[in-house]
Amino acid sequence: MLKLIGILIIVIGFIRKYDTLAVVVTAGIVTGLVGGMDIIQIFDVIGTSFVKTRYMSLFLLTLPVIGILERYGLREQAANLIGGMKKVTAGSVLSIYTLIRLIAGALSVRLGGHVQFIRPLINPMAFGAAQKSQPHVDEHDEEVIKGYAAATENFGNFFGQNVFVASAGVLLIVGTLEELGTAVNPLDVAKASVPIAVITFVYTAIYYHLLDRKLANKSTVVSTERGE
Repeated sequence: MLKLIGILIIVIGFIRKYDTLAVVVTAGIVTGLVGGMDIIQIFDVIGTSFVKTRYMSLFLLTLPVIGILERYGLREQAANLIGGMKKVTAGSVLSIYTLIRLIAGALSVRLGGHVQFIRPLINPMAFGAAQKSQPHVDEHDEEVIKGYAAATENFGNFFGQNVFVASAGVLLIVGTLEELGTAVNPLDVAKASVPIAVITFVYTAIYYHLLDRKLANKSTVVSTERGE
């Protein structure tokens, strides 16, 4: 049980809000020492693991790029693009993106996620559409739309990725069931995920339509109160 002390260190470190990297490295070193490794072996394992998985941190390179694009008007241009379209609503923008995200997940195409795609593009496009269709949207509505926009990525990624036969989720399901004594073909899991993806899109289309109705009803109430 003493070898689990690393978990305790991580829990305490996160609760106390210490530096994340320092906490994790400390937990790893302490766990190695308790497990009978010398300090050279511990650093060898840490270095080897970092080299083998360094590609996983490449996405961090996109963050400053997104920041620069936002600084020079990416969000504004996304909103202006939607503003030039007729009969567009926040719900329609989000529904279209959900469909795109489901298809991309089924094809194992990565679109970037919340930071690289939702924040700089989808959210301002949805809010711009809301401003165009409903003139009385305010800061509270903007926060609500942010939540709905973030949900599109979650819906599309979570329920679309398992349609791809070689996705990590499918392989995890197959591996887990095999350990439990049930033989499953990855293709069968992917096929079973197709109706789930379809149901997800139908559900989200209704979900975002209700958002449009909520915004429309609020605009009607505000217009009535102001005598417009």
